[in-house]
Amino acid sequence: MSIERRQEAGSIPFPEALGVLRAAAEETRLRILALLAEGELSVSDLTDILGQSQPRISRHLKLLVEAGLVERHREGAWAFFRLSEARAGLADPLLSGLDRTAPPLSEDRARLDAVRAQRAETAETFFARLAPKWDELRSLHVPEATVEAAVLVALGDRPIGSLIDLGTGTGRMLGLLAPRAGRATGLDSSHAMLSVARANLERQGLTRVDLRQGDIHAPPFARASFDLVVVHQVLHYLDDPARALRAAARLVAPGGRLLVVDFAPHELEFLRTSQAHRRLGFSSDQVSGWLAETGLDTVATRDLAPREAGQLTVTLWLAQDGLANETTEQPQRAFA
Repeated sequence: MSIERRQEAGSIPFPEALGVLRAAAEETRLRILALLAEGELSVSDLTDILGQSQPRISRHLKLLVEAGLVERHREGAWAFFRLSEARAGLADPLLSGLDRTAPPLSEDRARLDAVRAQRAETAETFFARLAPKWDELRSLHVPEATVEAAVLVALGDRPIGSLIDLGTGTGRMLGLLAPRAGRATGLDSSHAMLSVARANLERQGLTRVDLRQGDIHAPPFARASFDLVVVHQVLHYLDDPARALRAAARLVAPGGRLLVVDFAPHELEFLRTSQAHRRLGFSSDQVSGWLAETGLDTVATRDLAPREAGQLTVTLWLAQDGLANETTEQPQRAFA
């Protein structure tokens, strides 16, 4: 975490700081904090790495959560833990000063690598079963690299303080955009897909991304809490895409942006059965209209034409909160 982000976390009153330091001043808890500095982990992960019982690890985690050093979130029947941003001003200097080349931290890190390798293998096995269907869909539109390049052009050089990718799937958009964001979060309803995303992001070295399980129609985050909200290739799976966009728009901070990527209208009916598509694409006016109903202005659109006739056009819509009109220069209606 950068110095700037530490400063954003704010100062901590002396009594609270004393409680935080007391919570950290125990061997197992300090080892847990050092491991969580590498990324979020489950209780099961920590028991495997530290070689301690689940009840004991759970007790240590409970104390760390109560001290505000660690955050806990549910993912189905699982619980994952990560370092708290609110206590970064105290925790980061402490953890960055630890010698990780000597036991026990060096041994913990080796076991962490083994846990991650097993996680990646499990994720690859799961994704291998889905790959043929994904390959079929990708063959029907422009390459993913072309879509990603268009996303970067649409967003431009404007800084991204906080990012959320709704329906993150394999985490591809997070892999593209998280390095440019101060804080990155991914939401998906599927624990299995989150496992794939977690393995993919760890492979890229993006271990501080927050992955959550939840409903895109009711995301478990505070209103107006993200500078950039991304809904990438999700709407066509939903019964009520307009409702999902309303929920996404509620997460957009004042002056923030919402990026939607999906298919233009098409007639490939077989995608309903082979790919579980509920909707056969969306017109530019349809999505722009839904966004307007949320109070966001669609400031740019782009169509990425298919390589052959009868294939899929990918459309990008970029919308932003009206406050941006007063503070930033408006993008062009269509971007190159």
